[in-house]
Amino acid sequence: MGKVSKKRKEVLAKFDLAKPYTLTEACDLVKDITTTKFDASVDISVRLGVDPRKANQMIRGTVALPHGTGKDVRVLVLCTPDKENEAKEAGADFVGLDEYIDKIKGGWTDIDVIITMPAVMGKVGALGRILGPRGLMPNPKTGTVTMEVGKAVQEVKAGKIDFKVDKYGIVHTSVGKVSFEGSKIRENANELIQTLIKMKPSAAKGTYIKSIYLSSTMSPGVQVDAKSVVA
Repeated sequence: MGKVSKKRKEVLAKFDLAKPYTLTEACDLVKDITTTKFDASVDISVRLGVDPRKANQMIRGTVALPHGTGKDVRVLVLCTPDKENEAKEAGADFVGLDEYIDKIKGGWTDIDVIITMPAVMGKVGALGRILGPRGLMPNPKTGTVTMEVGKAVQEVKAGKIDFKVDKYGIVHTSVGKVSFEGSKIRENANELIQTLIKMKPSAAKGTYIKSIYLSSTMSPGVQVDAKSVVA
């Protein structure tokens, strides 16, 4: 077993790993136990009582975080020429079509979100093997395949994120930065949790929100009392 560092011991002395805290307490704790010199992301992991292997229990969607993620999201819009100005005016970082498809085929994926149009999905679909594993494939369900490319860019830049349950039944995403006030982290996290609750599949039986943990980059996880949040 590896030796626990002095800094790690100081962090673990500030809270009880086995104790569930209220969401407000957990948000403040994560800020307090973060020791990185950079502005770390605050992540949330929600374990759901679903079986992702069954189509009627697959959880996937989007949520607009009230205070954004704190991250400068790089957006690529793959569109026809008549939509390019709309995308640029909305704040897209990269706009075009064939030249960017060729760049992606060559290995370029230095972006966070891709937004496209139904008319060009035939070309974009060919990039599935590259974009799929990186979570970059546009999808109508997340609003990234749309004719309203300008609106979609604005929403993503303002803090709209997409989420998807993994094969273990866990939704994992970022809900802010450590530099955020605790109340803003709490409001962002609560917005995601309440969205997940509304999406509960009728086929899901038993406890739906099984556990919630908050953590920052390189910090231990702080357990959130799921019952208090659901209530």
